[in-house]
Amino acid sequence: MRHDKRLPEEMRNVTITSNYIIYPEGSVLIEFGNTKVLCNATIEESVPPFKFESKEGWVTAEYSMLPRATSTRTNREINKLKKNSRGSEIQRLIGRSLRASIDLAKLGPRTIIIDCDVLQADGGTRTASITGGFIALYQACQQLVDKKIIKENPISSFIAAISVGIVDSKVLSDLCYLEDSSAEVDCNIVMNEKSEIIGIQGTAEGKSFSQDELNMMIDYAKTSIKQLILLQKKEVLGK
Repeated sequence: MRHDKRLPEEMRNVTITSNYIIYPEGSVLIEFGNTKVLCNATIEESVPPFKFESKEGWVTAEYSMLPRATSTRTNREINKLKKNSRGSEIQRLIGRSLRASIDLAKLGPRTIIIDCDVLQADGGTRTASITGGFIALYQACQQLVDKKIIKENPISSFIAAISVGIVDSKVLSDLCYLEDSSAEVDCNIVMNEKSEIIGIQGTAEGKSFSQDELNMMIDYAKTSIKQLILLQKKEVLGK
């Protein structure tokens, strides 16, 4: 048992609230336990210069944490005149993951921006951003279909992400901050609905880990991500 009574392979309670903000083309508040991330999708009828000739669309992401999302205040990035390296790395991961879920040719020459703002952080903010960001992306794409701007929803596969790790020599799924801060291994895994791997970010702290332990973390992630994709489908498809 963990400090919050969960089993090693068990996720925290996940709550999804769609249409949290009325203005974006897609909007989701996703909660993993005490972690809360607001994901908003914006459609722009333009693409970056490197996509001009391709006639394809583009999906990108931005990630930020509110000053009091954590136990101590963090200065807003605008005060530093540049994005911190952690935020830049996370938003690249979110963007790459979401692009793996969509046929950019079917999207057409437009850009969908997913803004992921962490309202409250208790571990797993990047994986919550990917999981919630996908729902906002799906909603934005469906709005294009409903408005007859494109013929079909360009989403090719549902995707989700979860954090896994090793704490006190035990493999755990969906680490909260208390677990993450003392983990011997911290790993973030992104998969699609076929359980194919889109991304793995993993590193050890102080000691190495075995391939068997890695395989166990992947198995735990696979189980959790299957559950998350069922929640996503219920939210956007009603089933």
